[in-house]
Amino acid sequence: MSKALKIVHIASEVAPFSKTGGLGDVVRSLPKALNRLGHDVRIITPLYGKIINKSEHNLKLLFADIKVVLNSSESVTVNYWQGQLMEGLPVYFIEYAHFFSKHKSLYGSSRENARFLVFDVAALKLLSLLKFQADIIHCHDWQTGLIPYYLKHDFRYSKTLKNAKTVFTIHNLIFQFGHNWWGVPVANKDYGRSRIPHLDNPQLENINFAKRAILSADVINTVSEQYRMEIMTKKFGQDLHQILRNRSERLFGIINGIDYNAYNPEKDAGLVQRYGVNTLGKRLSAKKINKLAFQTKVGLPQESLTPMICTTSRVTFQKGFNLILDVMPALLRLDVQLVFMGDGSKEYISSLKGWQKKFSRKIVWLPFDEKMETSLYAASDFFLLPSNHEPCGINQLIAMRYGCIPVVREIGGLYDTVDDYNPATKRGNGFTFQQEDGLDFFGAISRGLENFKHRFAWEDLVKQVMKQSNSWEIPAKKYVQLYRRAKRL
Repeated sequence: MSKALKIVHIASEVAPFSKTGGLGDVVRSLPKALNRLGHDVRIITPLYGKIINKSEHNLKLLFADIKVVLNSSESVTVNYWQGQLMEGLPVYFIEYAHFFSKHKSLYGSSRENARFLVFDVAALKLLSLLKFQADIIHCHDWQTGLIPYYLKHDFRYSKTLKNAKTVFTIHNLIFQFGHNWWGVPVANKDYGRSRIPHLDNPQLENINFAKRAILSADVINTVSEQYRMEIMTKKFGQDLHQILRNRSERLFGIINGIDYNAYNPEKDAGLVQRYGVNTLGKRLSAKKINKLAFQTKVGLPQESLTPMICTTSRVTFQKGFNLILDVMPALLRLDVQLVFMGDGSKEYISSLKGWQKKFSRKIVWLPFDEKMETSLYAASDFFLLPSNHEPCGINQLIAMRYGCIPVVREIGGLYDTVDDYNPATKRGNGFTFQQEDGLDFFGAISRGLENFKHRFAWEDLVKQVMKQSNSWEIPAKKYVQLYRRAKRL
C-alpha cells in the first residue's frame, strides 16, 4: 500500500465558508475526496470578516498577533483561526482585517495583488508554525500564485517546507492577477523574474501571479484535458501560451467532479418531489411535479409538457450570453419556457429583462440564488452553456445529476464531459455545437427539442444521463497520481 500523503490546499475561497463560483466548490469537494482516500489534508483560506461568521462556523482562535515578514522592511500582524470542513479535515483561516474585512465581497479591491501577497506569505508562515511538513502544497488559481515562487526563493531554506512540492491549478487563465492582464502597458508588464515590489509600490499591482506560478511550480494542471491543449494556443492562452508550451511536460489536465452528497436529487430538501434514477416515475412524473411547482413560484404558466430551458451560470460573454441573445428571437417563437438565473453583465441582464417584459409568459430572469439552483435543474429539461471558453464547467455536471440535458459548445471541459446525442445509436448525453455562431447554437437547441418530442426515447436519455458518474472519486485518484509524480521531480 502506498504511503499516505500530507497535502495542503490553499485557495481564496472554500464553500460553504466563502464562494463566488466553481473554485469554492472544487476546494470543498476535492480535499474531502482525498481525505476519504486516507490522506492527511489541510486547507488554508482568508477570513473574510464581513462574510464568514466565526461563531456560526465554530471557528477557534489558533494563533494570535503573529508577525509575518513580507520582505526586508515590511511585516504585518495576523491571526489564525481553525475550523473544519468535515471531521478530520481542518480549515485554517488567515485574519488580516485591513485587507480582508472591509467589504461584503470577496474580490474587487484596487489592491488585490497586495491582499493576496499578504495571504500567500501568511499561509507559508502558518505551515511553519504548525510544523506541517507537507508533501504537496496545492495552490488554486492566481490568488495563490506567489507561493510556488516564494518557495523557490525566500522560503527555500525553510526546514518545514524544504521538501514540499507545489501543484498550481489553473481554474481560469483569463484571471492572472488583481486586474485585467491586457490592461497593463507593455512597459509595465511582469516578466516573472524580478523581485517582488513592496506593498506601497504601485508596480506591485502589475505583478503577474499566474505567470510566476507557471514558471515556478513543480507541476501545473488545469481542470480539463481539452483546456490543457487550448491554453497552449495563442487563441486561448491569454498571452501565456508560450511559457505553458515551454513547460508542457509538467502541464496536465484533470476534469473536475461534483460532490454527489451535496448534489443529490434523492436527498435534496429543496425539491418539492425528491427522486432518483429509479424513482422518476412514469413519464418522468417526479420532474414534472418539480416543474409545475417552479413554474408557479416564478410566475410562468403551469405547462408540464412545455420544455423548460435554463441557465444558472454567470451572465457574461465568457458563458456565451452573446449567442443566447442572438438566438432569443427565434427561441421565443417556439413553445418553450426560458429561465435565466445568474448575475453578471448589466448590459446582458438588461436585455434579458427587456425580453421578459415583452414575453412574461415565456421568459424569466432571476438573480442567482444558491438555494433555488437545484430546484431549477429539477424543473428544467434543458441546460444551456454556449461558452466562448470554458476551462471545465461544473453546472452542466450538476444539471445532468438532476436529469437536465445540457446543450453546450464543444470547448474546454464541455468537450470532455458532454457527448452529442445520436438518436439512432442512443449514445451521448447532450446536444453540442462547434462554432461560435448563433445559427450553429440554435441548431443544437432545435435537435434537443425535436428529441424531446419522442417521450419514451427522452425518458431513456434522462435516465442514462443520471446514471453516469461525475463524482470526485475518479478525479481525486488522478490527483493523487499527479502528486506522486510531483514528488518524484
